[in-house]
Amino acid sequence: MGVQVTDAAGRRDPVRRGVALARATHLEPALAVSTVAVLLAVAAEVGPERTVLLGAAVLAGQASIGWCNDWLDADRDRAVGRQDKPVVQGVVTPATLRTAALVAVTVAVVLSLLLGVVPGLLLLVLVGSGWAYDAGLKRTALSPLPYLTGFGALPAGVVAAAPGTPGAPWWLVGAGAALGGAAHVANVAPDVADDLATGVRGLPHRVGPVPSAIAGAVLLGVASLLLVLGPDGPPSALGWVAGVLAAPAVVVAALAGSPRARRLAFPAVMLLTVLDVVLLLAGGAAPG
Repeated sequence: MGVQVTDAAGRRDPVRRGVALARATHLEPALAVSTVAVLLAVAAEVGPERTVLLGAAVLAGQASIGWCNDWLDADRDRAVGRQDKPVVQGVVTPATLRTAALVAVTVAVVLSLLLGVVPGLLLLVLVGSGWAYDAGLKRTALSPLPYLTGFGALPAGVVAAAPGTPGAPWWLVGAGAALGGAAHVANVAPDVADDLATGVRGLPHRVGPVPSAIAGAVLLGVASLLLVLGPDGPPSALGWVAGVLAAPAVVVAALAGSPRARRLAFPAVMLLTVLDVVLLLAGGAAPG
């Protein structure tokens, strides 16, 4: 059983407390998702003011998901001694994280709906999916579902925010869902031991590291294919280059479940992820 460290000085220091709250949003992925959403909005010609509004809505939603996660997982994180977590360090309390999560999700709902009912609801699918995952789906065999639905809905919501509320092409939604599924595998991998120790058994935990790694690599490969072959007309030069690079990278990335090959697999996963994001931004936001 981990021991909670109470840092009273940290709680009294507003700067340190603010930094801790920012970290508890799961800052890097929150910023990454928000940045991709903004860049997609630029590519979809959503318009400057609406793009800013959309970025703020997505960021508020991502922050709410991160705070919800650390609030609900506070006891689990203490049990396994997660000293990287501000709530375990005692700099913030679960009650503070709960309040922050509820305020952020309220802001996300208001900002999303200001974009219109259709884009707003689509963007809120991502938020609702994240909360459902935090609230319990991550402990079940349905753990990939929130990632598939949330990241499939994100590009659809961004495209729908453009003038005329256009519909996103099916292959763009499919590519977003595939990237979300791969993100689930990558998100779970570092915390498998802690998760199992506290009773969390999502689908990757149940099937094991090797099948999970293969599934993640295949999903990244599927996203690449959809983004290269989905748009009308022949693939672009960038598409051909991405296809040539993606094929061997998928094979190597599938070895991530093997301890011996993990050093090679990780760069392959990163290459596939970067390729897919570049393809997504280069040609994936055109309305269907």
